[in-house]
Amino acid sequence: MTVDDFLADWHSNSEGIWVHTSGTTGTPKPMYVLKQHMRNSARATCDFLGLQPGDGAFLCMSVDYIAGKMMVVRSLERQLQLIQVPPSGHPLHGAAVSQARASLAAMVPLQVYNSLQVPAEREQLQRFTHVIIGGGAIDAQLEAQLQSFPNAIWSSYGMTETLSHVALRRVNGACASLWYQPMPGVKVSLDEHDCLVIDAPAVHDGALHTHDIATLRQDGCFRILGRRDNVICSGGIKLQAEAIEQRLQPWLEAPFAITKRADEKFGEVVVLVTTATDLEQVKAICVAQLPKYWQPHVFVHADVLPITPTGKVARTALLTLAKKV
Repeated sequence: MTVDDFLADWHSNSEGIWVHTSGTTGTPKPMYVLKQHMRNSARATCDFLGLQPGDGAFLCMSVDYIAGKMMVVRSLERQLQLIQVPPSGHPLHGAAVSQARASLAAMVPLQVYNSLQVPAEREQLQRFTHVIIGGGAIDAQLEAQLQSFPNAIWSSYGMTETLSHVALRRVNGACASLWYQPMPGVKVSLDEHDCLVIDAPAVHDGALHTHDIATLRQDGCFRILGRRDNVICSGGIKLQAEAIEQRLQPWLEAPFAITKRADEKFGEVVVLVTTATDLEQVKAICVAQLPKYWQPHVFVHADVLPITPTGKVARTALLTLAKKV
């Protein structure tokens, strides 16, 4: 879909449009969402960030998905100047972003990581007043590289069902925090499984029960610990795949991800899938850096890690790889 295609849908007489989920835990699914809810989401973001008519909005993601669509809607609702480049891993390659117009950019972690590796792209990235990073977790190494940036870097929490983010946390600067702050009008709670429940009436009808295990503060801010789907019950101990990944992130250079597979003795065991070819070296690092009960029982080489069209690790495909070994 092109921006013109989306605009044709947007300006039609229908009350809503069709969008697709990201497909992180399965096949992307179509959803019908109300345009008014999208307008509400766009206004909330623009108000939160203090965006004004004439400010620039840098669109470098596909409008096939909600993140790209919402950048266009923000531009329409706040009369921002939309700066469009083709979606790519290096969206700032060859770009000449004017500081006068560079108010907002939204990127996935991979795009930010790639931009940091090229001095000219890194310089362009610092020109934006606000950079929102979404579509996946920001690892500690990437976050550390962004600490010295003069502009505001934000990590977003949201999903297709919430029409982009419903909470933001500052990654850098004096206001940096590990806790997500819900947008105005958004309230969160936990269910019996400690999974986040979102009440955001401006963008979603009814409470939205997620599979994201979280912890809450009294002021309503929250931290995400991982997906309930990614809990590994091994020998009676519950392990969180994302926590193991975070612990290993500084030590493993090749792309990797943690998943699980059924085991007769332990019920489930930890499986590490990596593009590294020296699995013995990977195993040695795991032994050195992980508690004994976090240790992967199985190591799998893959030429590439399975990812979704939006750049997230495809967890369902990982499970399939783990079962084949």
